[in-house]
Formats: sequence, C-alpha cells, structure tokens
Amino acid sequence: MPLQSALIFLFVGPILWTLVRRLRRRSHLPLPPGPPTLPIIGSALHVPRDGPAGFRDLSSKYGDVMHLDAFGQPIIVLGSHEAASDLLEKRSSNYSDRPPSPMVDISGFRWAFTVREYGPFWRRGRRAFHQYFNQTAVQNYAADQRREAHRLVMRLINQPEEFVHHIRHLFGSSIMRIAYGIEVDDEPIDYLQMAEDTMTIFSEALQPGKYLMETLPALRHLPSWMPGATVKCDGERWRPIVWKLVEQPWKLVMAAMREGTARPCMASGLMANVPQSHGQNDQISEEEDIYRGATATAYAGGADTTLSTVQSFFLAMASHPEVLQKAQAELDVVVGPHRLPEFDDMKSLPYVCALVKELLRWRVVVPLAVPHRTLEDDDYRGYLIPKGSMVIANIWAIARDPNVYPNPDVFLPERFLKGGELNPDVRDPATFSFGYGRRICPGRHYAASSLFMITATVLHTLSITAPLGKDGKPIPPSGKMIYGLLSYPEPFECTIKARSEEAEALIKASCGDMDGRTKSEL
Repeated sequence: MPLQSALIFLFVGPILWTLVRRLRRRSHLPLPPGPPTLPIIGSALHVPRDGPAGFRDLSSKYGDVMHLDAFGQPIIVLGSHEAASDLLEKRSSNYSDRPPSPMVDISGFRWAFTVREYGPFWRRGRRAFHQYFNQTAVQNYAADQRREAHRLVMRLINQPEEFVHHIRHLFGSSIMRIAYGIEVDDEPIDYLQMAEDTMTIFSEALQPGKYLMETLPALRHLPSWMPGATVKCDGERWRPIVWKLVEQPWKLVMAAMREGTARPCMASGLMANVPQSHGQNDQISEEEDIYRGATATAYAGGADTTLSTVQSFFLAMASHPEVLQKAQAELDVVVGPHRLPEFDDMKSLPYVCALVKELLRWRVVVPLAVPHRTLEDDDYRGYLIPKGSMVIANIWAIARDPNVYPNPDVFLPERFLKGGELNPDVRDPATFSFGYGRRICPGRHYAASSLFMITATVLHTLSITAPLGKDGKPIPPSGKMIYGLLSYPEPFECTIKARSEEAEALIKASCGDMDGRTKSEL
C-alpha cells in the first residue's frame, strides 16, 4: 500500500498542482512569449539544463522577457539589463522574494539569509551583515586586504603552481578574520576546505533548472528511491558538511567570549549584548540563530565567490599578454619601482580599473543569479507576470549583450575607456554582476575593493604567462567554465614569476615587516 500511495501521488500530484496554479490565474493579460507547452508538464522539457547559454538561446527566439511553465510553476527569464532593471530594481517591492526551495532544506542552507524568503529573517540577517560590509565599514579592512594581497604574491613566488590554493587561502584567511577573529593558519581545523566543500554543494544544489524538485516541490514528500526524489540521498551526505561550517567556528567564538578571550570580529560584535544559550540540547535564541547564519553567510560567500573572479584574472593574463603589458606599463608610471600599489592609486590607474570591470563582465560568477519570486501579479509590457513566478535574470547573457559590449567573448578592458579615462557612457558591469534590487550581493563592496588590490599588486610584481609546449610556443588555456549556480574556470596552468628582483624585494620586506613570520609560514 505505501508503494501504491506513492505512485498515485507521483502521477496525480503534478496534475492537481498544475490545475491549482492555472485556476488561480485571473488576469486576462497574455503571458510573455515562450516555448510551446504540453498538458500537465507545460514547457518543462524546454527548461535548459546546460547552463546560461541555453537560456540565452531561448531568449533570442522568444524575447528578453520569456515565460516557461514547469508543471504549473511559472518561470520568467529576463534576458536583458533593461528588463531586469525595470522589474528587479524599480519594482523591487514585488520582486524581492525567493522561491520556497526544497533544495535549500535538503542541502542544509536554511541558515543563509541570501536564499531565504523575503521577510523578517531575511531583513534581520541582511541588517546584521550590512553592519560589517557596507561601503563605509569595508574601508576599515583596507590594511588587511593590502596585507593579504602581499602575502598572496609571496606565496605565488614560492609555490607558483599552487596558485588556486593560494587565492583560496587569501579570501578564506581574510574573511575568517573579519567574521570570527580566527587566524586560519593557527588552527588545526581546515576552515578553508570547509568553505570550499560548502560552496561546492551550494553551487550544485541550487543550480536553476537542474532538479525537478525545484519546480515541483511536492516531489520532496516521495521516498528518496523514487524518480525525482533521489536527490534526497545527496542531502543526507550534504547537510553534515554544510552544518559544520555554521557550527564549528561559531562555537569557538562563543567559548572565547565566555572566557573573555574573543578577538574583535563580526560574531563577537553581534553577540556582545545577546545572552548566550547554555541548554543541554544546544537550543539558541532566535537572535543568535540569525546572527550565526549571517556570519556563516559572510564566511562562506567571502571565502569562495570572489575566488572565481581572481582565477579568471590569472586566466585572462595568461591568455592576453598584451593586456598584462599595458596594465604593468600604467603601474610602472603611477606607482613606480620603489613601492607597492595603494588604494589611493585607484583614481590614477584607469586601465587597471577597466581591467577589473572587464573581469566582472567577462566571467560572471553567478551566471543565472539566485532566482527571485513575485509576491503579486504584475503587468509588464502588456504581459502578465503571475504571482509566485520564479524570476531568473540571465546575468551571463546580459554581460554578453553585443549591442553594449561588441565582441563580447573577447577580453578587452579598452571597451571601458575613452581618451585614456574611464568612459561613464559604457555600462558598468557592477550594475548587474552582483545581482539586482534588494537582493543585490551584500558583500559587493568588499569584493570590489579586494579585486582592485589583488589585481594591482599582482600585476605590479609578477609576470603571468601561458606555459610553453615542447616546441617552445605558448599553450593558451582553454578558457572553459564549469557551470553550477556559481561558475569557475576549468583547471588550467600558467607560469608565474616575479617581475624583477626589486619587486620581489618589496614583497619580502612588506611581509617581513607585517608580522615577523618566515617565508615558509607565509
């Protein structure tokens, strides 16, 4: 009987769900254009599962506001900056919700306010996060960002083949210090691996269109061995890994606070006036739950997302030596051979700033963004955007709009320059690469300042080239990307060396003066 009931649920449930969704639709406005639909399943067979290019191809056929119907779940795909800005920015009060996601629960990410529904938990979590990562607060981290950029270069000189690990170490070390006051090199726990494992799960589990359960939530009630619900088995493996990132560093800081040894950080600052729980079942207050989630969100996101952009930076430099040479020539004039770049140099380095903008455009980190959801029916361009629609902004396609960025697949910082200065008439990728509206990436200011300091410091001190083949000719990286909710370059090789003895001496002097650590410890 349980098997029979499950089978009935599997086949009858989607039918009832589809009918209910369609009967609720009262507007006489037409839906936006989209692929043809079939009874019950709608256009579910047309939902791309091959990354953002598939959505872009559909939008090129049906328009920049496209409608998909997956078992009665309306999906609106926005393929242009105009449409995304009109809806997600200008009508953000209606478009700031998140779809209730079974995959968020299955993978164990309910603590992350960034994927939670629009409501009190999200507002309080974002408010807590904003205290430590708003544009003014980020200026307090300038010295730390500069120090970590110098340490990155030192590590790259010593072990250039481990450049991805060194980049990950930079972000993990920086954000762990801000979030928890923990020095990762002083701890026996591998917090960097913890963040990497967690964000790998995040990217896989929440990739739009990958799991049928996202568009047909009723499948979550089926046994895990049945079609459409087998991902629940993955959840059993994922949740302990994800929860470790939330719990372990938080408990360490709370114990230090009780002992009076906690360092100044986001966790201790948020909890300064909140009584800590000491229950046998680890019951914590709602306020502590929100703060714990906001701090873990800062660590997980800060340790991993900008990593992708910096990887793309090394990919771009190894593939485009002419760009590297132009940036280094500008740095040589502005900064000179006797010091390292500072944040104050930014206004005098338009080419380097254009290079950073091109990085944000060329390889967007979250190609389909995190889906939004409408709270009410909406009328846009004479079309109905139904209440409860999943709204996907195709950031990847927006970054490759040939009308805005000619030859979009080419890495070309010059597209942002005019007369040797930044051209304000060219759309800044920061207006879309971090998302839209009230759901825009809350850590964008920290990410942007980190990117400038890393790129300026690396370019000023290092040479980055493609490896040479047996014939002595460079072998450019393929440039292919791995797509999930987050995207990363496929593994590639590059040759990294100090630009000069003077540059290496500057880095050694800086790292030696900072904390007295030896070269091997750095």
